[in-house]
Amino acid sequence: MSHTATRTAFLAVPCWLAIIGTALSPLTSGFRCNTSLLVDYCHDDGAHRYILIDVGKTFREQVLRWFVHHEVPSIDSVILTHEHADAVLGLDDLWVALPSCQRNGSAKVPVFLTQFTMDSVAARFSNLVEQKLQGGDDFARPAHLDWTIIEGDVDKPFVASELQFWPLPVMHGEDYVCLGFLFGRKARVAYLSDVSRILPRTEHAISKSGTATGQGQLDLLILETNRLHGAGDGRSCHLTLSQVI
Repeated sequence: MSHTATRTAFLAVPCWLAIIGTALSPLTSGFRCNTSLLVDYCHDDGAHRYILIDVGKTFREQVLRWFVHHEVPSIDSVILTHEHADAVLGLDDLWVALPSCQRNGSAKVPVFLTQFTMDSVAARFSNLVEQKLQGGDDFARPAHLDWTIIEGDVDKPFVASELQFWPLPVMHGEDYVCLGFLFGRKARVAYLSDVSRILPRTEHAISKSGTATGQGQLDLLILETNRLHGAGDGRSCHLTLSQVI
């Protein structure tokens, strides 16, 4: 067999990893990317503000896949639920989704997070927190972010891009507290990701009897799960679909 023929035969062999990648079910984590929520908030004047909850390690892929498809121009605010990799490891790529005024340094995008998460982010992304250039390279200028500390207390709401959010503490495993959020003006939405158990004060806040928010009955509850069946044990960090239902 000639060299050319050998090369042709080699290239004809399909890539097994490519086959796996294209055959992924939408239920697999490889297809879904990291859990995140983008809130499109339309102001009374018709202007849209985009608020992103969590910036995981697959953020760049999510921008290419979903932002372009849904014509999302940029991010106006960021909220972090906790400091695990699937919630913060895409912060270095956040600049790709910022408005031009933020990219050139004339304004900053607010990032809302607890002090515990802030300490972890500062240790891993000192260039973002301290606004340092990487290796003196002007092209590696970090995103201009305004770090704002919030408390994980349903009685202490905060405002992101003129929309009010109430923190909803939940258990992410039995020794770790993660935040969900309650928001909405005309519709009342609760978003709980990375949850293994809903704490009583959070359950009360999202129930009809909850008085902390003063908004009445919940319209939409969003719960994240990473397994279809079964029930978690004491070491589980996520609810299963069976438990959610």
